[in-house]
Amino acid sequence: MLFFTIIIFLIGAQLRQAVHPPSGPGQKNLAQKGRISISGAWALYPLMVLWVEEYRKENPSHSFDLQAGGAGKGMAEVLAGLVDIGMVSREIYPEELGRGALPLAVARDAVVGTVNSNNPLLPTILKRGISPELLKAAYLEGTVRFWEELLGLPGKTPINLYTRSDACGAAETWAAFLGGHQEDLKGIAIFGDPGLAEAVRRDPLALGFNNLNFAFNPKTTKPHEGLVILPLDLNQNGQLETEENFYQDRNQLMAAISAGLYPSPPARKLYLVVKKSYLRPEVFSFLSWVLMKGQNFNEKAGYLPLDPETVTEEKQKLKLAGGLE
Repeated sequence: MLFFTIIIFLIGAQLRQAVHPPSGPGQKNLAQKGRISISGAWALYPLMVLWVEEYRKENPSHSFDLQAGGAGKGMAEVLAGLVDIGMVSREIYPEELGRGALPLAVARDAVVGTVNSNNPLLPTILKRGISPELLKAAYLEGTVRFWEELLGLPGKTPINLYTRSDACGAAETWAAFLGGHQEDLKGIAIFGDPGLAEAVRRDPLALGFNNLNFAFNPKTTKPHEGLVILPLDLNQNGQLETEENFYQDRNQLMAAISAGLYPSPPARKLYLVVKKSYLRPEVFSFLSWVLMKGQNFNEKAGYLPLDPETVTEEKQKLKLAGGLE
């Protein structure tokens, strides 16, 4: 079953309704007037779909062209002037800031490790967790190649590592957690969050990673069928303590992120990026809404809202970008 293909199809169906509003009296040329183009990170895509829907309830004269494809795509296209807004799910590089990128933090989430629910060593994985140091040895150094090596057991069950083929925030954030960059990650390269989740679901020996909202089912808040969230042995004592065990439910993990129990990275801020120049009024209006009313929808979509201090800081950055004092 193409589980994640169906999910993306349903999201896309919702989005098509938002992007192409109905025609009628007083609604001429909506595709040109008030149109906002957005592309980039899969991590922000589900939340952006909800934001677009809610924003258009208040602003029906605005239309949107929204595409996922990875943080690298979003950043490249906004800097090239191909889109108004880039969705970026990693920290912004100095060279991107030098080219005029203006990042606005809009939400918080995390990247999580994923394994197959039929992994033959799953009971031990869930009991012990895996330390960041051993994950580094597997993903960056290539010195750990068997599941038993991760668990301190005899045996040679191979680890089938998976990573992302597209330039993306999830891979860069996961690599940063382990002390490297996306290009350092070993494994079979798969395009996109849905593709990587599906690859892990199909392979009992897989070890992968996903953005939080592609690892958990948005309706049940439990991990998607066939996936198990990889527990991290953060204190590296060889067992998963009660205070380290918060992966069975999305809301439980979000609470751990908020409390600082899940490390950052792979917890992170998510950004909408514009290019430093005069912002079109409709873009300024939408971004202002995201930083104010839009925050009320973050938790509904499985994200953490910004704290009030950060909202104030980002609103000031937006005002300066929009030419307002």
